[in-house]
Amino acid sequence: MHSEDYASALLAWYDRERRILPWRAAPGVTPDPYRVWLSEIMLQQTTVKAVLPRYADVLRRWPDVRALAAAELGDVLASWAGLGYYARARNLHACAREVVERLGGSFPKTEAELRTLPGIGDYTAAAIAAIAFGAQATPIDGNIERVVARLFAVTTKLPAAKAEIRALALRLTPAKRAGDFAQGLMDLGATLCSLRRPACGLCPLVSGCAGHAQGLAEGLPYREEKAERPTRRGHAFVALRDDNAVLLRERPLKGLLGGMLEAPSSPWMEGSWSELDLDHAPLTASWREVPGLVEHIFTHFHLELAVYLAEVASDAKPANAAQPERCRWVQLRDLHRAALPSVMRKVLAHALEAKPLARAAAAPLRARRRSA
Repeated sequence: MHSEDYASALLAWYDRERRILPWRAAPGVTPDPYRVWLSEIMLQQTTVKAVLPRYADVLRRWPDVRALAAAELGDVLASWAGLGYYARARNLHACAREVVERLGGSFPKTEAELRTLPGIGDYTAAAIAAIAFGAQATPIDGNIERVVARLFAVTTKLPAAKAEIRALALRLTPAKRAGDFAQGLMDLGATLCSLRRPACGLCPLVSGCAGHAQGLAEGLPYREEKAERPTRRGHAFVALRDDNAVLLRERPLKGLLGGMLEAPSSPWMEGSWSELDLDHAPLTASWREVPGLVEHIFTHFHLELAVYLAEVASDAKPANAAQPERCRWVQLRDLHRAALPSVMRKVLAHALEAKPLARAAAAPLRARRRSA
């Protein structure tokens, strides 16, 4: 098959089988760049299923880029809680502000200009340029990477194969309907050309698929084996006031979970467990260890936290916490609205399970934790 044949076959299939998604414009309708950008940022490192309800909520609260730019960062982070990769939320807010303040509320149309905005890299710039503005651009996500590797039987292992796959994808991209073509490849990878057991018999490109012809399709793309995640360990401190408020601390904006709220903790260090150092506790109290550990998997490491609980008076104030000005008391009934990452929802739920009278107040937190 020639490049034009691939494009024609895929676009014909996409016209029949395209997924109906809330950020996609209907056939013949001009796409909204704000909705395209918002969806592409939210879909990074996660799934359509996870994003769908959150996308609807964000769009309801901030229906356009000016509304999002005017929002408080803490509210944006709270709306993101549970989705992970929180730098995306910070960049989302920063990008909205820059589009409004520097560009008058309009997104730029070219890949090069889009890449100058916070949180927009090569893939996102190409996706927005192609889908929102019809530019002949080629976004390469995991689905497209898999489709192209199979179409051309690329046997070089990832990540070394990325440049080869990108060059092949660029050859396929048509000058017209580039956005539909990109979304067609995404849909093909998400449905028929799936990671396991691809439905090659239903694929519109099977007659030109070298991977299928060579019997390699299901195993492609090949990948280098990932190194085992290291384990980091630390101590988390949950201070509960007698008026059912819990002490939380805002993390620095830069770095892991930046700007999110946390139960104050010691540094997370690799190696064996260190001795408990109460200098890391946010205040002086009678701390007791909660049986069991909280475990959480990040992209690059596995985390184990020992949790300590203290019950304090309603006039208690953080005294020896790092950056006490970042600490605040939050009522248990309000935790479901707080900008808490999943790992900290686990920590709080684990601690509060050890205090029976707090369980009812923490019920919304436990429900949110299960759905995150």
